[in-house]
Amino acid sequence: MPDIASSRRLSRRGLLAAAGAAGLGALLAGCGKDGDDAATSAGPTGGPWSFTDDRQQKVDAAARPSRIVAFTGVAAALVDFGLDTQIVGVFGETKKADGSKEPQAGDLNVEQVEILGNAWGEFNLEKYAGLRPDLLVTHMYDPGALWYVPDESKAKILPLAPSVAITTARVPMTRPIERYAELARSLGADLDAKKVTDAKARFTAAAEAVRQAVKANPGIRVMAASGSPDLFYVSNPKVSTDLMYFAELGVDIVVPTKLEQGDYFEALSWENTAKFPADLILLDNRPTALQPKDLAAKPTWAQLPAVKANQVTPWDAVPRFSYAGAAPLLENLATAIRAAKKVSA
Repeated sequence: MPDIASSRRLSRRGLLAAAGAAGLGALLAGCGKDGDDAATSAGPTGGPWSFTDDRQQKVDAAARPSRIVAFTGVAAALVDFGLDTQIVGVFGETKKADGSKEPQAGDLNVEQVEILGNAWGEFNLEKYAGLRPDLLVTHMYDPGALWYVPDESKAKILPLAPSVAITTARVPMTRPIERYAELARSLGADLDAKKVTDAKARFTAAAEAVRQAVKANPGIRVMAASGSPDLFYVSNPKVSTDLMYFAELGVDIVVPTKLEQGDYFEALSWENTAKFPADLILLDNRPTALQPKDLAAKPTWAQLPAVKANQVTPWDAVPRFSYAGAAPLLENLATAIRAAKKVSA
């Protein structure tokens, strides 16, 4: 989901709307890519390649792409499905200030890829061109909006390589997982490999654990939220793909009532944080959002029943859409629901 902790400067509905046409200039003139004129389609062991993404755009290439640049969470998901050296570059939060990996990087070897940007708005065009990319892959939260591809340089980025966008909103989490699996298979991954089948089995078991936790501890109301210095955001399970799936598993998730345009969340002043009673809070754990230690100074946060009961658990607001990435989220949710007590009115 978007960086709702700074939603006053961006919102999902308009993220990365199509930029106006712009000349590519000397940089692009000197940075051609292999297969520019190809318009063919791909087999599993080479030859023509094609993939139809969730914009319903068919990407064709003379050969299967072998130099892929992706949003960090996407790259990690593709690694989970069996890709490896094909990932040559990433963009989005990848490394923390201390040099360790961000959670969304998963099992991606961040030392062997070019990091084109490590925060919202960062995308080094010159480095991207130098990678000679065959394919760019990222999430799509709103139609046509490419996640973390900066609007102001989109017109220069997209001509350098074909792009694939996978829908990651308004559908349950299983849908983007399946779509990234399909993409990985087309790019040469073996989805029958033990690593992948074990991860899928773990995901299935974790989903059942959530169902059973809800049955064993009925009535637990869950709120997914994110904090910023000025506002408290309550996320909408009818739009956020992970929350939608949690609800399908039987979790009682708060549905905000006064939604911002785009319907992703309701923005509350800190004085109104108690608007929605909840027994368990899923708190956005991204570095752009306030964490419990930061929120301790907010009196209204400290007074929430779930906070008083220490029933706050981290939430990966932009999950890794693979079985390996999503299984731990479900396991943690099941554990939190089982342990929660009814504390809201």
